[in-house]
Amino acid sequence: MFYRENGQFKATYIADQQLLPIRQDRIALWLFLAFAFVVVPLTAGEYTFRALLIPFMIYALAAIGLNLLVGYCGQISLGTGGFMAVGAYAAYGLVTRLPDLNFLLVLIAAGGCSALIGILFGIPSLRIKGLYLAVATLAAQFFLDWTFARVKWFTNYSSSGSVSTRDIEMFGYVFDTPAKKYLFVLSVLVVVTLGAKNLVRGHIGRAWMAMRDMDVAAEVIGIRPVYAKLTAFAVSSFIVGVAGALWGFIHLGSWEPAAFNLQVSLRLLFMIIIGGMGSILGCFFGAAFMWFLPILLNQLPTTLGIPLSTAAIAHLELMIVGALIVFFLIVEPHGLARLWAIAKEKLRLWPFPH
Repeated sequence: MFYRENGQFKATYIADQQLLPIRQDRIALWLFLAFAFVVVPLTAGEYTFRALLIPFMIYALAAIGLNLLVGYCGQISLGTGGFMAVGAYAAYGLVTRLPDLNFLLVLIAAGGCSALIGILFGIPSLRIKGLYLAVATLAAQFFLDWTFARVKWFTNYSSSGSVSTRDIEMFGYVFDTPAKKYLFVLSVLVVVTLGAKNLVRGHIGRAWMAMRDMDVAAEVIGIRPVYAKLTAFAVSSFIVGVAGALWGFIHLGSWEPAAFNLQVSLRLLFMIIIGGMGSILGCFFGAAFMWFLPILLNQLPTTLGIPLSTAAIAHLELMIVGALIVFFLIVEPHGLARLWAIAKEKLRLWPFPH
């Protein structure tokens, strides 16, 4: 009905290769961006920014980085939290020791540091894969946790091990309100999402997917495993490092090494599994699922007037989230992104059967 492509013809190769070939999708995207950039900053409250939107967007950003590695290249990683910590502590070190440095350069440098560490720990992927690679990246998580907890230079010799940050200043403009921080994170997320989407559509993304599907056949047709795997680790760690810097400076403000522990890595892995591996859109679905659902479950007993203790609510939340994860894995292994694609196909064919 409204979601049809009748009369939409592609007359050039550029039009045929555009990100959103259907006109309705392009209109919906522009309307959504206008709503996010204009309406939300004028209407949302401080709680919505701090507790809901900003952490959701940073998690979506980190999930995009992890999905490039796991979903597109097929390299399992359990050290994402450690790579986020590298980005956060690199940004903190640069801001502390070079206070006049533009924060945009700080973000790029923090992502670069995380990319270098990602390449270092990605070297074992040239020889091992599957469960063995997961164990290797898990060792990276523990090593990075230990490093930031024990080496005082990273925390500027803080006695407690925790660090505190100041408001972000860029081009003489201070991001000192939740709305300004929201717009900054949203801008970074849009740029990274567009870059990641174009990257996976190019020759690098095709090389990653060939390595994921069958690495031996990919090598036979001329794809270099060293180049494909290490670029996947580099790009993934860069985006995750940027997300870690934003998580520390925008969301937390002050943190300790435990803020980027193994639980963060597992949560990000669950996000891309639920949202859909090998899908940029699935990163947003998974981040929304893993961030908003526990908040709703935590508020539900109070809304319904059910007397439950804090500990009972926490355990119930874990049980429900775990059960839902298993349910989605059984019903739709390709995640929420696949359900969204099926719904769009049904709209394109409605009212005819599919």
